[in-house]
Amino acid sequence: MAACRLALPSAQDGVADLFDMRARALRRDRAARAGVELFLYERAFSDCLERIGLIDRRFRRALLIGCPDPNWAARLRALLADLEIRDPGPLFAASAGGKLLIEDEWEPLADAYDLVLAIGTLDSVNDLPLALRLIRHAMQGDALFIGAVSGGETLPQLRGAMRVADALAGVAAPHVHPRIDASSLAPLLSDSGFVRPVVDVDRASVAYSSLDRLVSDLRQMGTTNVLSVRPHFIGKAARAAAYRAFADAGDGGRTIETFEVLHFAAWTASNT
Repeated sequence: MAACRLALPSAQDGVADLFDMRARALRRDRAARAGVELFLYERAFSDCLERIGLIDRRFRRALLIGCPDPNWAARLRALLADLEIRDPGPLFAASAGGKLLIEDEWEPLADAYDLVLAIGTLDSVNDLPLALRLIRHAMQGDALFIGAVSGGETLPQLRGAMRVADALAGVAAPHVHPRIDASSLAPLLSDSGFVRPVVDVDRASVAYSSLDRLVSDLRQMGTTNVLSVRPHFIGKAARAAAYRAFADAGDGGRTIETFEVLHFAAWTASNT
């Protein structure tokens, strides 16, 4: 499902938020306790680290938003002078020596950072344009904003399997998050006050022996359903139909699932 703006009007306007922030924090805490599946997070972080390393500049003060691996801090500090860490999950934040942050609800100090990294969290905020504007407000002139979010072509096999389940149940339900399309991200960055935005698409293909294995990975990444309105039970027949559909999409042994990651980079305009 394409989504340029990942939010409904706020609760003050009489409409519930799209994402449940408490569930989001609980999902990340569950992953932290069980042991995080890092393969996608590491893929995104390593790409950001490489790009930062290619820039002929020593950044002075950076903010990392989203830190599922506490080892990231030391790797970043090798490239810059000062680092602050924030995460929407209490356990992730604590293990990295950071603080809690909900990206579209914080009140950042102006001109605080010359580098901001956001890894894997901006696709589940209720007001993405507001979150981007707040990040821009926190950044100095000629500062770099870089990171990665999950793209709109993520989890096509899971989406297809759940459509089959819904067809059998006779009710359509939101099982998988809406995500931003690659073509929408650069305009959003520009509208939020950033300049020279660049967006690259990375698609990771992973073979799964069953739908259970995919769901297990999503749990260990803290990325299962956190929509405010989400189904609690789909019934045995519908569940079995989803499992069959997922298996039928494969080669008889494994099904290839796709994770689309949008890598982005943009700058703030110089103050001079």
